[in-house]
Amino acid sequence: MSEHVEIVDVEGGVRRITLNRPEKKNALTGAMYDAMREALESADASEAVGAVVFAGVPGIFCAGNDIADFVTRAENAFSDAPSLRFIRQLARTKTPMVAAVDGIAVGIGTTLTLHCDLVYASPAARFRMPFVELGLVPEAASSYLLPRRVGRLKATELLLLSEMFGADDAESLGLVNGVIPSDMLLEHATAQAARLAALPRGALTASRALIRGDQALVDAALAAEAEAFDRQLGSEEAQAAFRAFLAKAKPGTKA
Repeated sequence: MSEHVEIVDVEGGVRRITLNRPEKKNALTGAMYDAMREALESADASEAVGAVVFAGVPGIFCAGNDIADFVTRAENAFSDAPSLRFIRQLARTKTPMVAAVDGIAVGIGTTLTLHCDLVYASPAARFRMPFVELGLVPEAASSYLLPRRVGRLKATELLLLSEMFGADDAESLGLVNGVIPSDMLLEHATAQAARLAALPRGALTASRALIRGDQALVDAALAAEAEAFDRQLGSEEAQAAFRAFLAKAKPGTKA
């Protein structure tokens, strides 16, 4: 577990996973990925948990990977990285998932939401996927899921040019269900999660599987991305991008 991930089961059969590392803008370390993965695994195994809510602290959802931690772990194969283990669990989790996005959502902070069943954002939400400019490739099956959601041309713009987009744009693209005032966001997301948790479990699970489609296609995208990511991670262009990022970043700044 990680001190920077708070896991609480609240009323209504809802498990809330809260990223709480505000001094680093909720940038994710290996330990944080492991804590989230274990929370999802145990949610699937629990009769008491009917839905999961991902949240951050007020004004900060997730700034992506902690680059310093990521570079240190890059000495090992990406195929065994905590981030990839979490992503694989995220894609196969059977418990409905809801995201409450307030503030920045960078990298995995955005791609995580593609796997959620409901996504709500505050007016302050800002989404961005800067993989290519870091010498990497998209992850979390975003190369497959995003074009299906927004079309190939828009997905190309967001994934290759790393365009930032706000809550209203995300809603118009079909990436969030609604824009909710910041002070009501977590309450609203939790209430919607409780509605899901209260539904007949068998019908909910079967309907969710039908809506999400062929899991094998998502798994294939994950595998292809992981292979390309591993290859790029060791490339000079990625290492140069990391060095440049760390050289100009203030302590605690992340991508």
